[in-house]
Amino acid sequence: MQTYGLLKHLSLCRLPQLLTRLPSVSKDVIKLVGIVKESFPNATFRVQVISEQAKDHELLCHLAGRMRVHRVRILPGDRVEIEMTPYDLSKGRIVYRYPSSNLSPAVGDRNTPAPPTRS
Repeated sequence: MQTYGLLKHLSLCRLPQLLTRLPSVSKDVIKLVGIVKESFPNATFRVQVISEQAKDHELLCHLAGRMRVHRVRILPGDRVEIEMTPYDLSKGRIVYRYPSSNLSPAVGDRNTPAPPTRS
């Protein structure tokens, strides 16, 4: 009984030491901006990079988990931010969709003037 308590006490005491010795996990990702060219099933897209680092490079990208959870819809022609790992330069992950500037405001919006009425 005492050895179990002693081992349990030692393992709890060593836990902070073990956690501080773990190597820090660094995010080795390359962030790029691109335009969606084609849409495939399973939230996969062909994206053409427009950033200066890899201009005109095409990637096969999947939608990040957070974008799936929040049900962000992506269509061909949308401008997106991509994270790409340096280990596979042909695949990426879409992490952000930039707001489209050519969208018309919603009908009934307070800032939108009312449509003209016929009299």
